Amino acid sequence: MPFSHHSHSGQFCHHAKDTLEEIILTAISKGMRVIALTEHMPRDQVEDLYPEEIEAQQTTFDLFQAFATYYNTALLLRGKYGHQIHILVGFEAEYIRPSSIGIVRELQELYKFDFFIGSVHHVNSIPIDFNRELYQQARASVAPDATEDHLLFGKYFDIQYEMLTQLRPAVIGHFDLIRLMATDGGNSDLMAYGNAVWDKVIRNLEFIKSYNGLIELNSSSMRKGWSTPYPGRDVCKAFMAMRGRFTLSDDAHAAAQVGLNYHRVVEYAESLGMTELWYLEKLPMGEIAVDVLDACAVRRVGLEELRRERFWELSSA
Repeated sequence: MPFSHHSHSGQFCHHAKDTLEEIILTAISKGMRVIALTEHMPRDQVEDLYPEEIEAQQTTFDLFQAFATYYNTALLLRGKYGHQIHILVGFEAEYIRPSSIGIVRELQELYKFDFFIGSVHHVNSIPIDFNRELYQQARASVAPDATEDHLLFGKYFDIQYEMLTQLRPAVIGHFDLIRLMATDGGNSDLMAYGNAVWDKVIRNLEFIKSYNGLIELNSSSMRKGWSTPYPGRDVCKAFMAMRGRFTLSDDAHAAAQVGLNYHRVVEYAESLGMTELWYLEKLPMGEIAVDVLDACAVRRVGLEELRRERFWELSSA
């Protein structure tokens, strides 16, 4: 039962490709059972616009308008294709500054989303995964004379903790994204950045476990040169020791990336000793479930069962 809880389209994200419908049709063609549509939440500050948005002469007002269009489009597409694939309609929350929390809550009240992903892409309002130059600016904003990354890592996990405790997202996006542009290429265990950083990692994982949130095994890092998905082995082992739960995501930004590298992700999970993954299904109106996150029931699938799905044959065709 392959699934993805994280996707974007070029229709509503300027650094992505293809339409929302093409993302869904690709997931159907590959035999996926669940696809979550999770476009980025709109940003309300001009300084948060990305270069491609500025080039397209977008304003923050345009972002909010596009988000409303996204929501309505997603619902229409669910009506059109819901008999072929289980479609979740969500969004990716962005913690840029404390006021981001209020925007997320307003969006939850305004729209009836099934769930949202909790992510951090910024430290001190500076992107940490866009390019190396901005990563270095973020590091300098934490410690102007720093040549090492440990203080930036500590700040990132503090910001993540604030997002987690304020929002309690059902799915936590690319938990250790801060590693992507790190000086060592993300190859070091987080313990190498000092006990202070690792203690914050454990604190965050323990909080996620306290409400039974799902950490995604996100394959997008593999198309960016990593040998593993997010999160790294050290984080996975620590969360597994807490009996924490993982889900599966491709973080697709194009139709060609739907389910990309999933065979490697499952091999990674098996190498860590995982035997199961978890996924979300929209809870039908009036139905009651014991294991619930946001408006979704949480389901379990064993890796052996997952291996038998027709996805693996269709995705390699």
